[in-house]
Amino acid sequence: MRKYITYSLLFIGMTFLSCKKNKLGGSAEIKGVVMHHPKSIGGATVYIKFNAKEYPGSSFSSYDATVNADINGNYSFKVYQGDYYLYAVGYDEAIPAPNIVQGGLPIHIRNREVVESNIPVTE
Repeated sequence: MRKYITYSLLFIGMTFLSCKKNKLGGSAEIKGVVMHHPKSIGGATVYIKFNAKEYPGSSFSSYDATVNADINGNYSFKVYQGDYYLYAVGYDEAIPAPNIVQGGLPIHIRNREVVESNIPVTE
């Protein structure tokens, strides 16, 4: 009986923990600036993939949510603890056409942590 209760509690605990990792809105935050060398990329689109430690590819349908950076390149996601992959795409008018810049990075976040991480993008 004791074994059954232990396994039941473990299963219930894992169920509650895993549900919160697949959506936005937690008490932790990932924020930063989309950067092409020393220049911020205003209006870039930042994609986030939940439960990911590696680059999931450039197909936008592979990502779980997006946010647009402000005119200064600032972005922010409220999240739960876990692993995420951020991928940003924007335009740098200072480089020759096509002036698309893109890049990404993995992020690990703990409960109620604020992680500031600039996303480096390149041609």
